Formats: sequence, structure tokens, C-alpha cells
Amino acid sequence: MMPDDILLACALDATIGDPRWLPHPVRGMGYLVTWFEKRIRLLCAGPRALRLAGVVLALGAPSLAFLFGWILIIAGTAIHEWVGRGIGLCLAFTTLAWRDLIDHVNAVSDALKTGSLEQAREAVSLIVGRDTDRMSESEIVRATVETIAESASDGVIAPLLFLAVGGAPLALAYKAVSTLDSMVGHRDERYRDFGWASARLDDLINWIPARLTAWLMVMTAAFSLQGVKQFKRSTVTLLRDGHKHPSPNSGRPEAAMAGVLGVQLGGTNVYDGLPEERPGLGDEVERLSIKHIDRAKWTMTIAYLLAVGGAMGYLWL
Repeated sequence: MMPDDILLACALDATIGDPRWLPHPVRGMGYLVTWFEKRIRLLCAGPRALRLAGVVLALGAPSLAFLFGWILIIAGTAIHEWVGRGIGLCLAFTTLAWRDLIDHVNAVSDALKTGSLEQAREAVSLIVGRDTDRMSESEIVRATVETIAESASDGVIAPLLFLAVGGAPLALAYKAVSTLDSMVGHRDERYRDFGWASARLDDLINWIPARLTAWLMVMTAAFSLQGVKQFKRSTVTLLRDGHKHPSPNSGRPEAAMAGVLGVQLGGTNVYDGLPEERPGLGDEVERLSIKHIDRAKWTMTIAYLLAVGGAMGYLWL
């Protein structure tokens, strides 16, 4: 993509976000995955067959997403160069999720600030996979901050990276992998075999973006009043705790965020009524409170702007 197109895509995402009335490629991918899964489970019974079908899905869905974007842009360019560029731009901004993440986070923050714990639980349930019906205020804050950190990578900076490297088609392929992981990449009995390939592919393609996001968060210390102190703390936390998370990638941005904010993330999460212990990330210099949601939001945004600048520099060079 051209540097100007990167800026325009980011501006469109910031302005429009993800309105439900607008057709969105990711929703189309979701329908496709659901359709494929229903039919494949009628044909495949054993673990080996499900694993094979899962490999086909993991490789096929991103390939189709790439071809979809590439064909649309080529067809538009055949009409006129500006038509193809416009189609590419429209597809590009749908792969970015900064505005959507901010809107969801603000809904949680606003509910907490008005003292409505039930509304906050409902709002946070839209952005996390854990049980939220009995969450305390501090647990809601922790879940929100952790989601901001993780989504900064797979929802914001990773798509931007793939846009810069391979344009809208490659970013769409990335979103297909991310969608597959969120839908079938689980470790439960239902998806252990069928979703294995999707989960491993997601781990692979997010290896670089997750670490890049974490270090960009560390670099936000340059815009903080704490400056050097925050830089040292976040660097130490990232290097010491980033590998402790069960995911090979999620722990990096979460540890960096914990260091930036001076809080401890991790702890007990409840999934389908079953508690799961996560290792602590960071040191509790401050107790988690509502203010840390806003601070995490701005840390993510500054890291995103640094990434936008880096992407434009890469394209200019």
C-alpha cells in the first residue's frame, strides 16, 4: 500500500469503526467457518479426520480471504486505477479494530464510573471469553486492561503490519487466521482436534507482531512523566514475565502493559464455571483501579501511532 493509503485506512477506522449496518469481511469469514464446520462434522467422526479437516480449514480460509481481496482490487483496477485503490482502501480499514476496541473499552469504563457493576459486567463480557457474571470491580478492570494489551497486537498493530507488508489481501488473510483462532482454536474437547491447526497457525503469525507491540508499549515511556523509570520497569517486566503466559504471544504485550502501568495482571480466571490460574505479570506498584483502564487505552493508542509512523517509514523507504 501507499503511505497515504495507510493513513487513510487508519483515519477511516478511527472515524467509522465497525458499524453493524456495514458489511464486514470478518463477519463473512465467521459465516463461512460456521458453514464449513457444520458440514465437516457430518462427514468426519474420528480425531484424525477432524485434524485433517482442521488443516484444510486453517490453510483454506486465509487463502480464500487473500484471493477475495486480490480479485476485487484487480477487478477494480481494470476499470480504473482509482477504483482499485478505493476498493483496497475500503478493505484495508475493515482489518483495523482500534475504534471498535476503544468503543468497547469506553463502555466498560463508563459503566464503572457510574457505579453500575451489572452494566460493566455485561460490557466486559463482549470483549473477554471468561465468565463475567460474578466479577468484582477489580476483576473487571484487570480483564479490560488485559484485553486492551492483547488486542493491541492482534486487533490493531498486527493487521497494520500485514497491511504495510502485503496490502489489504494479506491483512484479510491475517484476519481470517485470527477469526479461525477465536472460533475454533480452543483446547476443549470439541475443538482439540478440529481447531488444532488454526490455533498453531495463529501462534505462528502473531509471533513477531506480539513482540513488536510489547516493545512499542515499552517505548511509550518517552511520552510519560515517569520517563526513564517507566521504561526500566516495563522493560524488566517484559523480559522477566512475558514468557509466563500460557499463550506464546499474549503474555508479551500483557507483561509490557503491566510494567507501563505499574500493576500486576494475571490471577484467577473462570471459564464455564471452572477456575483457571494464570501467573502474575508485573509488580503491584499500584492497585488496579478504573484509572488504569484509561491509562491502558492511551498506552495502546500511543503504541499504535508509533506503529503507524513505522509502517509509513517502511513504505516510503
